[in-house]
Amino acid sequence: MSIRSITLNVRDIATSRAFYEKYLAAQVLEETAEYALLDVVTATIRLRKVNGSEFSSWQADDLRRGFRHIGFKVADTDRLFADVEADGVPVHLAPLDAEGGVRIAFFYDPDGTLLEFVQGDLHYHHVADQELVDAEYALGVPERPRFDHIAETVENFESTQTFYDRLGFRHHGSIVQASDPRGFQIRFLKNDDSVLEIFTYEATTSPTRQVQDAPGFADVVLSGAEVWPPPGAATDDDGAVADPDGLALRSELS
Repeated sequence: MSIRSITLNVRDIATSRAFYEKYLAAQVLEETAEYALLDVVTATIRLRKVNGSEFSSWQADDLRRGFRHIGFKVADTDRLFADVEADGVPVHLAPLDAEGGVRIAFFYDPDGTLLEFVQGDLHYHHVADQELVDAEYALGVPERPRFDHIAETVENFESTQTFYDRLGFRHHGSIVQASDPRGFQIRFLKNDDSVLEIFTYEATTSPTRQVQDAPGFADVVLSGAEVWPPPGAATDDDGAVADPDGLALRSELS
């Protein structure tokens, strides 16, 4: 299974659609007053209107387990970030050179979902599967921002790896943040053109409580399942499965 789509709860479809068109060069596939589907090259973003009366429990603290951000591969982080900054879009982290030889920047969409620009191919400190790394590099430099990954903080990488192995994701590389006193490591799980970027620390806090109708990240939709839910996983009333750290997953079958 691979990541087919990311569902985001938004207060206003037109505002969010315009944001993703302008800063992520997303292309509109469908749109109504309640829903929009946007193409971001290797996946889609599903904008789902909510009334905004609920409040997300997500916090900008990477020690909180669960969803952290959505990453997009770009040709030029600084050029794209200049438009974000000039328009007064809320910024989390200005462009910088990061571990692994990439240039990154972080900013927020209108409903508080954290987004990342990533320029360049990652040079992993440890390669677990060279074939998957080569497949990642073969995607090349995108002509427009391309969905690359979902980032998640987890308590135990081995448990996470076991869970996602059942869904066809394979560990292909790792980055160690040696200068971070929290024992920060990033491990990458790949399936097809999509990646899960898994954060681990020496200590994490409790998982983020998912608020179903709050603005912001809602769930990840996976494609390629022959059976849903995966063996041993229970679904909620809406057909979603939570991974060991609370990330909500759905299948196109559900």
